[in-house]
Amino acid sequence: MTDYIKKILSARVYDVAKESPLDPMPRLSKRLGRPILLKREDLQPVFSFKLRGAYNKMSGLSPEVLALGVVCASAGNHAQGVALGAQRLGVRAVIVMPRTTPAIKVDACRARGAEVILHGDAFDEALTEARRLEAEQNLTFLHPFDDPEVIAGQGTIGMEILQQHSGPIEAIFVPVGGGGLAAGIATFVKYLRPGTKVIGVEPDDAACMKAAMDAGELVMLPSVGLFADGVAVRQAGAETFRLCREHLDEVITVDTDAMCAAVKDVFDDTRAVSEPSGALSLAGAKVYAAREGGGGGTLVAISSGANLNFDRLRHIAERAEIGEEREVLLGVTIPERPGAYRAFIAALGPRAITEFNYRYAHGREARIFVGINLPGGKPEKRALVAALTAEGYAVHDLSDNEMAKVHARYMVGGRAEGLADERLYRFQFPERPGALMKFLDALGDGFNITLFHYRNHGADYGRVLAGIDVPESEHARFAAVLERLGYDYADESRNPAYALFLNDSISG
Repeated sequence: MTDYIKKILSARVYDVAKESPLDPMPRLSKRLGRPILLKREDLQPVFSFKLRGAYNKMSGLSPEVLALGVVCASAGNHAQGVALGAQRLGVRAVIVMPRTTPAIKVDACRARGAEVILHGDAFDEALTEARRLEAEQNLTFLHPFDDPEVIAGQGTIGMEILQQHSGPIEAIFVPVGGGGLAAGIATFVKYLRPGTKVIGVEPDDAACMKAAMDAGELVMLPSVGLFADGVAVRQAGAETFRLCREHLDEVITVDTDAMCAAVKDVFDDTRAVSEPSGALSLAGAKVYAAREGGGGGTLVAISSGANLNFDRLRHIAERAEIGEEREVLLGVTIPERPGAYRAFIAALGPRAITEFNYRYAHGREARIFVGINLPGGKPEKRALVAALTAEGYAVHDLSDNEMAKVHARYMVGGRAEGLADERLYRFQFPERPGALMKFLDALGDGFNITLFHYRNHGADYGRVLAGIDVPESEHARFAAVLERLGYDYADESRNPAYALFLNDSISG
């Protein structure tokens, strides 16, 4: 541990980074009943903490090695840190980015003089190409997290926190992707203040560090969610895992809605807009505060970055209230007769309706997708569902139904008859030209698309809902098609929102 403490204390980060402020969050602190502080790494020159580790690694290389140039693979924050460090040191930087990388990130790297190569649809393909260039051109590869000098550079954030807040700190919450930031902060904090908890926070669909700590060894996740792209890592680093296993107190996982709610919390208290992974640690702090209760000690969360595509804000805003449990989404079946609509609205009482989707359909029943504002949170939701059920309404709580929130809410009224063989899937498509054609080519001529919904969310990957006519005799062949396609997917054929709003051939 002492070797790392020396590395952190002597790290050369302040040629490019600044000591970021530790800002109070008065509104959230009042709500949670304890002091909440936010470490503002989103205010760094590249709007992320990543330049600390990248520059510390580069500045320690010999002039002879630097003269040959450096290379990295990254879709965002690490790339921009490397580009800035190379610009400052006057060295060649080659950055390999997936073709799905938004133009704003590509342009930011090129503006600092880096040579950007777009290769592959995902990070793993970009990494393979970067390693090839490393060998071919004798470049030095800069790992985004699993390197002692990178870890030490990120650890300077822990040093600053302890200098800025001399009073007791109950816990520090750190976002975890590959683990470089968590390893650096935890190692330093536990050396100087062993009584302060250091808690990692991961998305529940990209929790590689938690999986490793639970298993006692590194775990390769089969896939990861991409909403918090800054921490979408399938496997933690070997050195970061060693340090985190020794020094982290625990790892908390949170879902997409919780991250969206935390983005809103950051905005409410600072007027800054965080990227999802940048608000990840605050989402974890809120989980901890709810678990431990109010009246406790100070909690510190790392706002790790603000490299957000502007068009993602729509999706974040839609999900923030659900994440705070101040909005419920319900699928409700009501009688298809005059006066039923008015009776249902009356049953909701004086609550504010945030969304109401309905279209007339033949038959005796109508299905409604409705969003309702709930100032009372989860207890009020339980009371509302119980009251509607008591009045004879069939109610499905869709607040945690990803397919309903991303797709079905925009498709109410599109129910179809006579599709007994329809199968419904959610896919993640790379946001690049040709992705849809690849999908159609993989299907070939043997399968008919019966439903298709896509909505841009400003991310590297788009999310698509597709209905496909697959007779039972073709199930095996279709499974082979999905395997060959290579896109992440989920079978939604038994999703209650599908039965309620999209297919009359199955019961809701």
